[in-house]
Amino acid sequence: MRALLCGYYGEGNGGDEALLAALLQLLPPTVEPLVLSGNPAATRTCYGVEACDRRSGAAVWQALRRSDLFIFGGGSLIQDVTSWTSPLYYCGLMGLAQQLGLKTIAWAQGIGPLQRKRTRWLARRTFQHCDRITVRDRGSAALLKEWGISVAIAPDPVWALEPLPLDQPLSNQEAIAVCLRPHPELTPERSDRLKAALTTLQAQTQAPVLLIPFHHQQDRPLAAQWASEIPQAEVLDWQHPRQLLSYFQSVRLTIAMRFHGLVMAAAAGNRCFGLSYDPKVRRFLDALEQPGWDLPEIPDSAEAIAADWLESWQAEPIHAAAIADLRKQVDVHRQALVF
Repeated sequence: MRALLCGYYGEGNGGDEALLAALLQLLPPTVEPLVLSGNPAATRTCYGVEACDRRSGAAVWQALRRSDLFIFGGGSLIQDVTSWTSPLYYCGLMGLAQQLGLKTIAWAQGIGPLQRKRTRWLARRTFQHCDRITVRDRGSAALLKEWGISVAIAPDPVWALEPLPLDQPLSNQEAIAVCLRPHPELTPERSDRLKAALTTLQAQTQAPVLLIPFHHQQDRPLAAQWASEIPQAEVLDWQHPRQLLSYFQSVRLTIAMRFHGLVMAAAAGNRCFGLSYDPKVRRFLDALEQPGWDLPEIPDSAEAIAADWLESWQAEPIHAAAIADLRKQVDVHRQALVF
């Protein structure tokens, strides 16, 4: 059986690449993957799978005609806050796959926010015709239940992703990891307070600071700027998303805006502190009882920020049994791929 894997793949986003890596890890050996990618050559090199250009209508049509199964694979892609065209693209592709008679799976979805009536109608219609659906949060499950659609719920598949061993450990000291992304609410003033607080925390703990940009183009300039102003700080680049997971194995405390930065950190046993710009980040923090602020709520004092971060540094880590249970629950997503 050939499966066409559709997501925001090949675009340099570590979270989406981690979802693809997890999907390939969980895919049954009897299924041959074909990945729709923004960079097919890079996807082929990284994962050793067949890939084609997601922006080429002719290539996508040919891939659909060659496939038996369409897997819309993971993440918050059906939402119309950052882009109203995103749900049109993905729902359109899934609808076309359904018309061509492919089995369709909406896999590990985080649905919404959907603020426009048109995109809500389109999403509802598309999901109603899926053969199987799994979601990664209760909000998405509640929305589909409201629409009368049955769904399985399980934690994000990246919880079960296997790390890629590093050639050598990053440091013999426990580090502080920081995962940032540009955002209108991360104003220059807030950014300066956070940098000052991180400098204080580094001095208090003597821990190296690892700035981990999850998106090559969006996040790296911000990470490089912070690294140039904070003592004992460096930027860690990555080639494979499983390498990202390995970075967190040398970390004690992760301060992150990126959702999958928090997931990987928690999976590696880190203490987590979130800077939330998105409901999915807040849901993660609440579910695991980890501290954090929504960006507009960042304290006005760098000293207060540093004090809260030091408290997190000194806190007990997430219980290992809870992490093991979350990894075990990911099997729900694996079972959805078996025909």
